[in-house]
Amino acid sequence: MRADKQDVLKRLNYIEGHLGGIRKMVEGDQYCVDILRQTFAVRKSIEKLESLILENHLHGCVPEGIKEGREEAVIEELVQLYNLAGNR
Repeated sequence: MRADKQDVLKRLNYIEGHLGGIRKMVEGDQYCVDILRQTFAVRKSIEKLESLILENHLHGCVPEGIKEGREEAVIEELVQLYNLAGNR
């Protein structure tokens, strides 16, 4: 992974912390809207994490794979990611 590993790990720690907080809110019967605000924050954090990893993949792994003659495999992986993202 070309993404700065420390930045990725920092984002993951943040997401894990938020998830633990959400669990405590549910266990404590907190107000639904407050819980949803936190779940939305986690979703945004995951989206930022995905963007960071994808951007680094596009700048590093993709050109490297093409230089190595794996164009079809690289394109297929990108199509799979595109489809997983729900952009059909």
